[in-house]
Amino acid sequence: MTDENLYTTRDSGAPAGSDEHSLTVGAGGPIVLHDHYLIEQMAQFNRERIPERQPHAKGSGAFGTFETTEDVSAYTCAQLFQPGVKTDMAARFSTVAGERGSPDTWRDPRGFALKFYTDEGIYDMVGNNTPVFFIKDPLKFQHFIRSQKRRADNNLRDHDMQWDFWTLSPESAHQVTWLMGDRGIPKTWRHMNGYSSHTYLWVNAQGVKHWVKYHFISDQGVECFTQHEADQMASVDTDFHTRDLFENIAAGGRPSWTLKVQLMPFDDATSYRFNPFDLTKVWPHGDYPLREVGRMTLHTNPTDNHAQIEQLAFEPNNVVPGIGFSPDRMLLGRVFAYADAHRARLGANYKQIPVNTPRNEVRSYSKDGAMRIKPVRDPVYAPNSKGGPSATFAGQAEPQWAADGDIVRSAYVDHPADDDWTQPGTLVREVFDEAARERFVDNVVGHLLDGVSAPVLERAFEYWHRVDPDIGSRIKIGVEKAADS
Repeated sequence: MTDENLYTTRDSGAPAGSDEHSLTVGAGGPIVLHDHYLIEQMAQFNRERIPERQPHAKGSGAFGTFETTEDVSAYTCAQLFQPGVKTDMAARFSTVAGERGSPDTWRDPRGFALKFYTDEGIYDMVGNNTPVFFIKDPLKFQHFIRSQKRRADNNLRDHDMQWDFWTLSPESAHQVTWLMGDRGIPKTWRHMNGYSSHTYLWVNAQGVKHWVKYHFISDQGVECFTQHEADQMASVDTDFHTRDLFENIAAGGRPSWTLKVQLMPFDDATSYRFNPFDLTKVWPHGDYPLREVGRMTLHTNPTDNHAQIEQLAFEPNNVVPGIGFSPDRMLLGRVFAYADAHRARLGANYKQIPVNTPRNEVRSYSKDGAMRIKPVRDPVYAPNSKGGPSATFAGQAEPQWAADGDIVRSAYVDHPADDDWTQPGTLVREVFDEAARERFVDNVVGHLLDGVSAPVLERAFEYWHRVDPDIGSRIKIGVEKAADS
């Protein structure tokens, strides 16, 4: 039985007339225009869907806590990374290329985005389950995403389009090697690592600077699906990863990740053998070993996926004192692009959606706009002599670096080892074992056999030959053998 006090209300809070019947002229007559409750229900339904994200449209997440367990105060004065500090946080995991209805188990990088509700403001990290990315310049980002999406004519995803872009963009080789390897399809979100991929700047209380990369290492271990297993799961449960995370947490599971960082002294960057800010490269652990920082634990599911996950807005421009950006071109491009995407998708006041709202007091001069919830107070301008806030923060609000030179459009050219093939070759030869290499070859061959045109196929063979001659030969033989059969 329903509690009689739990009556349905209109969105205004006033009682609704009926859950079942529209207001009509007589029992069998037409509905009337002034049935405002019916109109409210239909109009709200028509507007339930906001535009989906461009990349990372399919995903879900949960809430949890990050605890700093080690002392890294010598490297950053950021409050959330001080010993013993616990910070509420949100996480969202996703695929990159698929739409909201696409299968969770497609071969695709996985987004690994984190929001920390610190006492100094929101800190966001937008990462992936791979430590590198396909490109190194944001001018190519839009083109890359379109090559992974759908064709204009038939609205189908197209492997020829994907390989056309990849083989004309040699810097993609490292990420494509990750993608076609085992980690291209995680078994669950709980069983994958997360990486900042980008390089950030850490600054301590004395102003000493280090470059930093984040590694969130799964405490559940890393487990992956084979291509066959992923294909089977896509036919059985297109929402497998979403379901797994929600049901695991609902059953009392507390999936966790240990945060470790690589730290590079500030001055090392100028003389390192390759550009340390190139998003297609990793820093070898032998040069910059992992150092433990703390643990992230997810323990609470959303109660409203739309309000808490679909409207959850991550943006790398959300940094806090003690953390800054690096000369990584992709990071600097994303500093603009992500916030702008949220303004377009959610509105100018998206930070007033509760899941995006800072926990500390906001004292800004932003005002008005659609969906402005929190009222503003005079003065609404700066500078002023009326008692408004002023930008006088004494700490490391915006740590910077120096740059000079001509204004040019140019690739990275300052480091002797800035090539696109060495690191993916090392990954294939030294990180993969023979069984992993065999699966890798099978994955690439299967992908190339799916509609890739002859000219692009020839470029793909050369692409993999430059990564590793043996792997390139095996891929070519595999494709030709399958084509002849």
